[in-house]
Amino acid sequence: MTTTTPSSDVFDYIVVGAGSAGCVLANRLSEDPEVSVLLLEAGGSDWNPWIHVPVGYFKTMHNPATDWCYLTDPDDGIDGRRLQWPRGKVLGGSSSLNGLLYIRGQRQDYDDWAAMGNQGWDYASVLPYFKKSECQERGANAFHGTDGPLKVSDLRLRREIAERFIEAAKAAGIPENQDVNGETQEGVGYFQQTSYKGFRCSTAKAFLRPALKRPNLTLVKRAHCQRLLLEGKRVVGVEYRQGNVLRRASATLEVLLSSGAIGSPQILQCSGIGDPQHLADVGVDCLHQLPGVGENLQDHLQIRLVFKTRCRTLNDEVRHPLKKLAVGTQYALTRTGPLTLAASQVCIFTQSREGLDRPDIQFHMQPLSADKPAEGVHPFSAFTSSVCQLRPTSRGRIRITSPDPAVYPSIQPNYLSTDEDCRVAVDAIKVARRIAEQAPLADVITDEYVPGRAYQSDEQLLDAARRYSQTIYHPAGTCKMGNDPLAVVDDRLKVHGLQGIRVVDASIMPIIVSGNTNAPTIMIAERAADMIKADRQARTQVA
Repeated sequence: MTTTTPSSDVFDYIVVGAGSAGCVLANRLSEDPEVSVLLLEAGGSDWNPWIHVPVGYFKTMHNPATDWCYLTDPDDGIDGRRLQWPRGKVLGGSSSLNGLLYIRGQRQDYDDWAAMGNQGWDYASVLPYFKKSECQERGANAFHGTDGPLKVSDLRLRREIAERFIEAAKAAGIPENQDVNGETQEGVGYFQQTSYKGFRCSTAKAFLRPALKRPNLTLVKRAHCQRLLLEGKRVVGVEYRQGNVLRRASATLEVLLSSGAIGSPQILQCSGIGDPQHLADVGVDCLHQLPGVGENLQDHLQIRLVFKTRCRTLNDEVRHPLKKLAVGTQYALTRTGPLTLAASQVCIFTQSREGLDRPDIQFHMQPLSADKPAEGVHPFSAFTSSVCQLRPTSRGRIRITSPDPAVYPSIQPNYLSTDEDCRVAVDAIKVARRIAEQAPLADVITDEYVPGRAYQSDEQLLDAARRYSQTIYHPAGTCKMGNDPLAVVDDRLKVHGLQGIRVVDASIMPIIVSGNTNAPTIMIAERAADMIKADRQARTQVA
């Protein structure tokens, strides 16, 4: 039986979602002792020790205790397959179970956002917010900061196969780049990761934990937001469920929706904010017409190539009982070794074909191979060379199928649904093979295990892309920023046509960034926090 409690809790700000963006907002807004902040998190505490061990994503992804375990609809673009979309259901959100890779994207990404009419989102404007968050292990310079709470570190693991991969990429004409988050992104080099002394640095650890010492910040866990509460065209609070109890909380200033590219549009739609026809079809009264809610879904689809090798890789270390024991002992004593491994070691940003003015594909090289996280490595020596299109032109959507917020929404990525995306997929496989054909990498490759040399023609390579691709877990764009008919928020992240509500997470990206999305999401929250503070100050001065 469900019990409803009356609205009694009143705060200045309510942040819905303690993920990559929500933890940042909770920290920055509660810096002002004159305001009160409520942070609602549908998941639980980040107590699981595998969250804090970098390689622990093998244990936390697809684990219903820490992962929402979303599943896409069957997608014609990938041979009718359904893909698992992990999303964090824990403090820190997906920053608590992602691959730890720290990538900002290209300066042109943000300049393009500004050129679309989003004032203040050009590269020059957002760079200070990247630097504000960052505590860069290599030190401060024009592109990096050292005063922020987010630890950004070099990898604590090197392997022969990774060095060979870098040299092969250089032999294929790709320049070496020691800092893909610096002056230019193009090139090959080692990833940096959000970790510190061998431990993951999630936003819960970096931003939330220090802020919880403040008396003006209240955290409520296991609090699943059901809907926004509206009075006319103003959002005045939220209704959330804890177990069998429905509770309400009021916001005197703003509600900040930070539930991610799946959760944020779902909450809006369940609240009657979205496309009127869609809402009517699922039995939700339309309170505010906004047809772009849930549209513009984008994701990075990686095409996985697996190469068998005659040199030993991490496959050999982690599948042998005694070597696994040695790996665990190494980590316990020195916080180094395979357990500090991010999702990939080596990255490449390059062009899929000649004539492009900037990289349009990204490689994630792993010194191991597996079909999926949590399923174990292959029983042979191998490495993985995954490649994705950075700015896909395919667009999908998120749509609720029921008024019940507990029912997962329909996720329709529409992968490889445009000619351009299909062309890039084919060319990207050719680039991956060209790298594999270069010494010294070619010297140790014995076979292309996936997709296999039977795939040769462009038609066959596209078929391989449809069969052997996986998400890199970067959903974005479903509450896009802008002023066009499908825009959901303006350039101050306020929902069009409503008062008292902003969306602050990866869903506001009008075009997905050229790389991994966690660092940009943190930047978005940093930028939003300053906007929110400035707006409050302006109201105070007027009053």
